[in-house]
Amino acid sequence: MNKKWQICEINQDKINEIKKQYNISNLLATILVNKNITTKQDIELFLNPTRNDFYNPFLMNDMEIATNRIIKAMDNQEKVIIYGDYDVDGITSITVLKSFLCDIGLNADYYIPNRLEEGYGLNKNAIDKIYEQGYKLMITVDCGISAVEEIKYANSLGLEVIVTDHHEPTEELPKALAVIDNKRKDSTYPFRELAGVGVSFKVIQALGQKLNLKEETYLKYLDIVCVGTISDIVPLVSENRVIAKLGLKLIKQTKNMGLRSIINSSGYNQINSTTISFGVAPRINACGRMGKAEEALNLLLSKDIYEVNKLTQKLNEHNRERQEIEKAIFEDAVYKIEKNHLKKNRTIVLAGKNWHHGVIGIVSSKITEMYFKPSILLSLEEGLGKGSGRSIPGFDLHDALMRCEDSIEKFGGHSMAVGIAIKEDNLDKFYKEFEKIAEEHKIEEIIPIVNVDAKVELSEINKTMVEDLKELEPYGEANKMPVFAFKNVKIDSIRALSEGKHLKLTLRENNQIVNAIGFNMGKLVDEYRIGDKVDIAGVLEVNTFNGVDNLQINIKDIMKSL
Repeated sequence: MNKKWQICEINQDKINEIKKQYNISNLLATILVNKNITTKQDIELFLNPTRNDFYNPFLMNDMEIATNRIIKAMDNQEKVIIYGDYDVDGITSITVLKSFLCDIGLNADYYIPNRLEEGYGLNKNAIDKIYEQGYKLMITVDCGISAVEEIKYANSLGLEVIVTDHHEPTEELPKALAVIDNKRKDSTYPFRELAGVGVSFKVIQALGQKLNLKEETYLKYLDIVCVGTISDIVPLVSENRVIAKLGLKLIKQTKNMGLRSIINSSGYNQINSTTISFGVAPRINACGRMGKAEEALNLLLSKDIYEVNKLTQKLNEHNRERQEIEKAIFEDAVYKIEKNHLKKNRTIVLAGKNWHHGVIGIVSSKITEMYFKPSILLSLEEGLGKGSGRSIPGFDLHDALMRCEDSIEKFGGHSMAVGIAIKEDNLDKFYKEFEKIAEEHKIEEIIPIVNVDAKVELSEINKTMVEDLKELEPYGEANKMPVFAFKNVKIDSIRALSEGKHLKLTLRENNQIVNAIGFNMGKLVDEYRIGDKVDIAGVLEVNTFNGVDNLQINIKDIMKSL
């Protein structure tokens, strides 16, 4: 598929100014300017954030009310229950809050709804169970902001609720004792993009300050806060960058036995955002996807090495099972697409009997990436299709579904990702409406964009350059790995790897030879020959194999040179 390269315009005067002022390389200065990080304050916050860069937690709406009620519960020896989500953000939010509350002498328990049986968020059956067990105070983490009716019901039972969340509120806020969410319309907090675990961290920070505790009593949890923040794909800027940067340092020496065990079992040699995103997060998420979220939580809470080892093994087993199920559904989906020539359509809507709910969103993401089309995948059970959808840049999926409401049972999400339920009898009607909307948006004219930070010569690639780029870590949402353009380089060797799945190249420019890998680009092996001159857009990374570090280009796009 043709892609459009957008190469950043170079402001060399500004680059030279920053390079000289901060004694950094030309490359690093270039990237900072491209990111519009040019003031002393912004540069210091980006490159060297400290604990002093956290905002005052009491700037958050209702934080005073919430902390006063929690301290009252502590003084009165009340039982408190924490109600959280089953994904990494939810699991880490519960871990942080429960651990801290127990540290200060509060009896805190937790409740996680089963993804496969209860679904996301608060539900009345769970509230009944919590009430019957004698709890008087419930704190939600990473959920609750849209649970207007459920919290009203909790109030009717005499169960007080503190909501801590980071999702967009509905028009009506729940009538909870306190609602802590930076996305409230009346919020004046300086940063609105915290993950759920980030909001939990602000609660324990506020409690620590109110109780005159040492900073270490809450800062020691930044390793877990970091895991949830990176995993939830929130923008790694401002306070999130402080969390991620300081948290990664702490992870390298973490005292959390469960976290250390997950990292060790994941096989990653270095601890960075990639380790968290691809090593830690999938293993924790796999538990929630398979309906076993408590096992991930217990692992992060455990202080027993025997239990830690046992639970780590279970997480790895759940992850392998998740991968197998995901692979089977993906292959089934691709077969249906190819057999029915669906790739000719503007959108892809697929339904399968009893496809696993927990992994269908991942498969939808892969289908969208593979075909560059909005996709919706549904699992059919008893006449109802439940599933997930993913979109492409330039097509607002949530807005499109709002226009199809008459053929949808329910849906929710945002422009790029949704959850959805459709009656099987309405599938054809929905598809026609959905396809028509895509036609109106001229979706076939949307071209994938590759944002390129700078043109680079192969001769400029060395380990010093890679070390410079490490200053930009941690990478994540709103701080992607820099993409470089390598123009007019010669293919020195070419082959396919992993049964034709991936493309492996060596590139030559004069006497400089650099390896390159194109994941899921194996089909291109027949389009190029040794000696061809090509233009490549890619990111630089260190590939470690058998204990040896080698520099390579991770290819994002390739084309023949003009």
